[in-house]
Amino acid sequence: MLNSCAINKVILMGRLTQNPELRQLPSGSNTCRFTVAVDRGTNQSTNERMTDFITVNAWDKNAEFASRYLSKGRLILVEGNLKTGSYDDRNHPDVKHYTCEVYAERISFGETKSSQGGGYSQGGYSNQNSYQNQGGSYQQPAPQSSAATVNDFSDFEEVISDSDLPF
Repeated sequence: MLNSCAINKVILMGRLTQNPELRQLPSGSNTCRFTVAVDRGTNQSTNERMTDFITVNAWDKNAEFASRYLSKGRLILVEGNLKTGSYDDRNHPDVKHYTCEVYAERISFGETKSSQGGGYSQGGYSNQNSYQNQGGSYQQPAPQSSAATVNDFSDFEEVISDSDLPF
């Protein structure tokens, strides 16, 4: 029996590989497709950096936001859902290609505004500069208090060894 409760949620943090370009479809909808380079760390055996290049598709207000404020090399956060598809190869009819991309529900800056000029520093996951899909309409969230610290870990307890874990 198939479970009726399914979750399809993706959260990415990475750098843009190119400047996003806004396109308008004949229906009037805006769309923007871009690639995010997500670092997976270093391969222990070869000591090479491993990176995934993930295609992101943004629509309407998210697409406008991406094309206006994001640029190549910028650290961003994307929250959305995974969509898969397939198509037949025109040159080889017996070959089927499979696609996988993220449909953005929310896009945010991944670094603070003051860090843009001289290197990047992670600013955390902030609602302040993002658009969010809420039941089909897009609204910009209310600004957060500047007194709030993004990297406030006062609620967390430091775990010294695995034996201290509750599971």
